[in-house]
Amino acid sequence: MKKHATVAIIGAGCSGLTAIKNCRERGMEVTCYEANDDIGGNWLYSEQPGHSSVCETTHLISSKSLSAYLDFPMPDDYPDYPSHEQVLAYFRSYAKHFNLRPYIQFSTRVTGAHLLPDQRWRLTTDTGESTEYDYLIVANGHHHAPRHPEDVRAAFTGRYLHSHDYKNNRSFAGERVLVIGGGNSGCDCAVEISRLARRTDISIRRAHYILPKFFLGRPVDTFNQTLRYFPKFVQRGLRRLTVKAMVGDYGQYGLESPTVPVTSTHPTLNSELLYKIRHGRVHPRRAIQRVTDKTVAFADGTEQEYDTIVAATGYRITFPFLDRVLIDYEEADRIPLYLRMFHPDYPSLIFIGLFQPQGAIWPLADAQSRLAAAYMTGSYTLPPDLRARAEADSDRIDRDFQRSKRHTIEVHYHDFMYRLERELSRN
Repeated sequence: MKKHATVAIIGAGCSGLTAIKNCRERGMEVTCYEANDDIGGNWLYSEQPGHSSVCETTHLISSKSLSAYLDFPMPDDYPDYPSHEQVLAYFRSYAKHFNLRPYIQFSTRVTGAHLLPDQRWRLTTDTGESTEYDYLIVANGHHHAPRHPEDVRAAFTGRYLHSHDYKNNRSFAGERVLVIGGGNSGCDCAVEISRLARRTDISIRRAHYILPKFFLGRPVDTFNQTLRYFPKFVQRGLRRLTVKAMVGDYGQYGLESPTVPVTSTHPTLNSELLYKIRHGRVHPRRAIQRVTDKTVAFADGTEQEYDTIVAATGYRITFPFLDRVLIDYEEADRIPLYLRMFHPDYPSLIFIGLFQPQGAIWPLADAQSRLAAAYMTGSYTLPPDLRARAEADSDRIDRDFQRSKRHTIEVHYHDFMYRLERELSRN
């Protein structure tokens, strides 16, 4: 651990940018590799399917006040929930303010990251470059490798696509469309498609908390922020009452009512889906039982024929540049990393942004990057029981959230920020 350590960062999205900034502030030599020709990662929108999963109408689902980097607020004239164009402009402004672009090699894909015997890393790229570094920071995101319902994709004879490749609703005009998945992407797709489609159904396998973005005139995450000052049992009661006041009975919308606490799942924030359901523009469906040609049979015994299926069924966690013998989280049910970043076997490997908060990733990735920079320059020391703490982090996820691939890397925003800030105070 040394002040002039050489650091490779993979990805110049939201996590990679703050990693560059914090490493440079500690005096480290940094090279960031970015496969695209610009910064932004998942927020670098294009009408053509590619790395980004945002669509034409994507807006934040966390409010701007709780989404900004720790020392770089979003502009005052931004709305409560900025658009993807505004988010990308914010990232570009951040990169300009902290002069980050000189440290990024654009249009350069890392094809291999090889761990050397001395725990350093040799990176090879598609440009033929091969360079060694003291540390490797992985910040390539986790919304770029779609997880498909393979049985549905194989059996359906109409048009099939994953929500990752959904960019706008224009090609769905007059069609009968089924969206699979009740998460944020699925509900966004269903709402947008319903504006032009002849019929739009949404298949939701298990009960979800689908909540509006505002409560009492405020972004719902800022309202929940105030609850953390109450005892846990009071928080639970207030959240139940809040959901009841915002939504009422989910059964009135043809949806299953969740029976678990709202904080044990990743909530879906969408102010339009319930409105569209009650106006007959979106029709809830149960889990898919089987698919025959273009006909889909559901668990409640109903059937419907569709022209197109959009699968909003999540993503696999992939690192195509890492040897699977070292790291393979693609089908993992547990990812034991301390503070979602430190691996107990590889002290020179650090993950930034490999978590899914009930809130925004960026401020938490900023805090992670500050801790990573402190560690790499020797002012923060990892605990001696690192492996036990990494396992305890996964135990916490198993305890706090429903068991599913959706929650493998889930964290509570405020609790996680508190833990990061506590460790930062020790360096």
